[in-house]
Amino acid sequence: MAMNSKSSLGLAGGCSVALLLAACATTSPESESALEQARAAVQRLEAQPMASQTAGKALQDARDALGNAEAAERAHRPPEEVIHLSYLARRDADIGEAVIAEQASRTAMAQAQAQRERVLLDAREREAALARQQAAQSQQQAAQSQQNAQLSAQQAQEAQQQARDAQQQLEALQAKQTYRGMILTLGNVLFDTNEDTLKPGADEIVSRLSQFLQKHPEVKVRIEGHTDSTGSDAYNESLSQRRADAVAMALEHRGIPQSQLQAVGRGKSAPVASNDTSAGRQQNRRVEIIFSDTQGQFVSG
Repeated sequence: MAMNSKSSLGLAGGCSVALLLAACATTSPESESALEQARAAVQRLEAQPMASQTAGKALQDARDALGNAEAAERAHRPPEEVIHLSYLARRDADIGEAVIAEQASRTAMAQAQAQRERVLLDAREREAALARQQAAQSQQQAAQSQQNAQLSAQQAQEAQQQARDAQQQLEALQAKQTYRGMILTLGNVLFDTNEDTLKPGADEIVSRLSQFLQKHPEVKVRIEGHTDSTGSDAYNESLSQRRADAVAMALEHRGIPQSQLQAVGRGKSAPVASNDTSAGRQQNRRVEIIFSDTQGQFVSG
């Protein structure tokens, strides 16, 4: 039996809404975060001077996986698929960096060995009376050079492991990788409205942050206070600075030196959402913890 026009229109409208809801359901903060991390990992590998020559296959695999993840996101594929493809891209990028590090270590060892052989050759060409003495000195120098090369390779590996450990611990704190570096955003958990005294509930996150900084004294943090647009510029700047200072002081009380901390009040100058809605203003009332790299350097800009 044929449907009348009103029934057909109702069915079509219902289908359109269902398709729209299904398309919206295919994106999620987790998939977006996974895709951002994958892009950052591929970019780090691409920035390596010898990436194409030394880790060409891993680089291409990482680019392909990232392209598949981006295509899946554009096609509104399920978030789990985007997350999985993003993981593959990060894994291939990590493999590429490991290959480059291994090749650098091999090159250093080869250079040390070549230096040793040159020293021994020079020693044999010298006068017979000094040959034994010079050969012993050359062997000692070669052994020292080899030891230095091994020490350099070990230091490089330790630095890489230290950076990986710091990255994992920051992710455990729910810090996110951004164009400004790793950032931990804290909202209303720290302060009551218009107050600059830390709430009791803030003790756990401040303690976890201090534990991380104690384990990684080479990492510095910039503590930025932010407000919404309610109130005057002078009031918001003062409130944001007091809140940043309160977090810095809490960290100092837990043994973190001042040299590791920077407290900055930015008032309402850097909103992350519209101040036209209460939800947007709530997002703008925040404290951001910005982490330096393991050399104590912040991302410029």
